[in-house]
Amino acid sequence: MIGLDSLAPKFGSKSKKKRLGCGRGSGHGETSTRGQKGQSSRSGGTKKPGFEGGQMPLFRRIPKSGFSNVQFATNSEFVSLSTLCKRFPANADVTVEALKSKGLVCYGERVKILSNGEMSHPLKVTVHAFSKGAKEKIEKAGGKAVVLENKK
Repeated sequence: MIGLDSLAPKFGSKSKKKRLGCGRGSGHGETSTRGQKGQSSRSGGTKKPGFEGGQMPLFRRIPKSGFSNVQFATNSEFVSLSTLCKRFPANADVTVEALKSKGLVCYGERVKILSNGEMSHPLKVTVHAFSKGAKEKIEKAGGKAVVLENKK
């Protein structure tokens, strides 16, 4: 009876791993199939993607056009309500500096509070932005949501 346990690959479809550096008799000794000389015969002899042998790469030959927002983008960090409830006691003042000291944000360039989770106690939160749901939940729990003015 044929079952999954009796199946085997077709003869010749599987080849053994090439074992390099096993002596001249193996056919893979001495230079270990790398050839005699040159960059690719040495260790670490790889070229980075896009390298064209010293010729000016295609990426650098093509004129660049268009707009990139990278230099103007503001980096926001996000904190959820459930995290605030776990880390801060009732009626605490939650500021960007307090969030940094607790390790919830790194840069604090711009901090936004998201409405993930529930508020179990009131907090006074002073950050750059709130999601609509987060502001409602903070005020419903008896807390205060204060928006910082963004410096330009």
